[in-house]
Amino acid sequence: MIPIRDTIPHRHAPVMTWAIIAVNVFVFLHELTLPPDALEALFYMFGVVPARYSHPEWANWAGLSVDSYWPFFTCMFLHGGWAHLIGNMWSLWIFGDNVEDVMGPWRFLVFYLLTGIVAGVTHYFLNLESTVPTVGASGAIAGVLGAYFVLYPRSQIVVLLPIFFFPFFFQLPAVTYLLFWFLSQLLGGAIAGLSSSQVSGIAFWAHVGGFLAGVVLHRLFLFSQRERPRKFQRDELGMEGAWARRP
Repeated sequence: MIPIRDTIPHRHAPVMTWAIIAVNVFVFLHELTLPPDALEALFYMFGVVPARYSHPEWANWAGLSVDSYWPFFTCMFLHGGWAHLIGNMWSLWIFGDNVEDVMGPWRFLVFYLLTGIVAGVTHYFLNLESTVPTVGASGAIAGVLGAYFVLYPRSQIVVLLPIFFFPFFFQLPAVTYLLFWFLSQLLGGAIAGLSSSQVSGIAFWAHVGGFLAGVVLHRLFLFSQRERPRKFQRDELGMEGAWARRP
């Protein structure tokens, strides 16, 4: 299922969401200018490589500093391909604006980065032997999804389900869609853990850690009751809200 739109319009321009997307696109365009060897070196240097910290002798052999923890931050702005970038930025575009609405741009940025770091740390502890660099914004975006899960459970998500090349559009409650997504990440992580291979292609546990961090930590970043924007009225929701032009 591919999310197309949610049915809650934002009340303020999501400038920080746009800025995060812009930075990710800019970094990816830089990646495209690099030859394969340099790109691989970039991923190893600025991506999260668990063995870098759990096996310092290997890290020294590979030329990686064991004293630098910047990769838990920088990995959030690197992507492995167009599909990786577009999928992540599309999810942030759909869900980030509403979470930013109730936090404000700067608190939203801190929340986004914090949940991304928690996601990276979760991936590290559950993949200590891995020598494969993990990159991508999906852990931080999972934190945004976790916040959205709690804040907007009654929102509707318009999803696309392609069946034999025919597109089918339908609505799901946000709580159903996001719970299904979270359980799929749990299952994926469990299955990947049963494999002897270090490479699953998807950092499932980073997603799980980021999502749970978003569920737990988002309340620390909300507006106070005096600052909080008004609640949405019932007639602002529904299928037509997904396609209406937003202010």
